[in-house]
Amino acid sequence: MKHQTLDQLQALADVNPLVPLTTKTEKIERWAELLDRDPLRCLAALTGTEYLYPGMREEARAAGSPLTVAFEDPLLRASGLQSDTYGEARRFFELSDWELHEIVCSCHAGATMQASWAAQRVRKILTGNRIFAWLRSRFVR
Repeated sequence: MKHQTLDQLQALADVNPLVPLTTKTEKIERWAELLDRDPLRCLAALTGTEYLYPGMREEARAAGSPLTVAFEDPLLRASGLQSDTYGEARRFFELSDWELHEIVCSCHAGATMQASWAAQRVRKILTGNRIFAWLRSRFVR
């Protein structure tokens, strides 16, 4: 093993420090991009999130879910994503239960979904019908 100074290593290495994402839009767009990298990847859905008690919903997770794809990303983790649980995703991406349910629940996709389908649902949060979103925020809690 050859000893090298930090200056020598920096000259050799292509080091790009991770700049954390700060806005909801940046985080959600990154999540959609990650899902689109492998559009045919088969992802697991979470079962019956709307029927879980709030505490159980917070801790709900499924190995290989769209939430797992997000948590596998070093940039999202550097930006503050702490796990691939439903509650953590809701907090980190600043989503309502209704929005996250639309992405990850089995009642919309069945037991599994393709990553491209999940990416479309994630993007729909940013581009969805604003009138329906406003109505939901007023009447559905």
